[in-house]
Amino acid sequence: MSGASVFRAALARDAGPALGTWVKIPAMEAMELVALAGFDFAVIDLEHSPMDLETAYRLIGVARFRGVSPIVRVPGLDGGIAQRVLDAGAEGVMVPHVDTVEEATAAVSATRFPPLGERGVGATGRAGAWGAVPRDEYLRYGREEVVVIAQIESATGVRNAAAIASVEGIDALLVGTADLSVSEGRTESDPVVAELVGLAVEGGRRAGVPVGNAGGASAAAVRASIDAGFGFTLLSNDATLLGAAARAAVEAARAEIDG
Repeated sequence: MSGASVFRAALARDAGPALGTWVKIPAMEAMELVALAGFDFAVIDLEHSPMDLETAYRLIGVARFRGVSPIVRVPGLDGGIAQRVLDAGAEGVMVPHVDTVEEATAAVSATRFPPLGERGVGATGRAGAWGAVPRDEYLRYGREEVVVIAQIESATGVRNAAAIASVEGIDALLVGTADLSVSEGRTESDPVVAELVGLAVEGGRRAGVPVGNAGGASAAAVRASIDAGFGFTLLSNDATLLGAAARAAVEAARAEIDG
């Protein structure tokens, strides 16, 4: 690939947090609808969805064609999945459950070209425009434009957030409030969880790295994300958004019929 990252450009805007959503439905139409809605980025979820790598590959292609940044959340670093989705043209990789500097370093190693990491060169795939992009530009894009996002999902990760964010090659953090709250035996609205989230945001700020969250698809949720200092936020997911729209349509129709 060449040029500049759409995700990085969205982060650099002064207009507030970059807006994204999760894509869990294994269909190209889901990504196309997300792009047409105007999201800045979409996170293709290989951790909590049934989709396979070939489907992710197709979704990445649709996202790039429609101008939305494709980020892939991998289930882990085993099996070279991170390298394969980057070869497929993903603008970045999100790695779940990063609790330590060592785990952050492993994420960087799997996603960065030497000398920083150990990602192999695959310039004849989509990431290199099937060999049409000059090698120097292909490598530059992988080193300077591709993003690596570490998910903070435990109290240990929160304590280490500043150190994780300071690892060279980590570009952003995402606070996974659901797993964080469950790991602490609390609800997401618990003040203790809110304090932990604030500490993670502060850790990223100290390291000069943006921190994001997964919130709801409402004005109130976005306002809460802005007030909390998040640099990017995920507004629900494709399946939930579809379900909510369908439910609202049926409820409106039944109310009219009953009325």
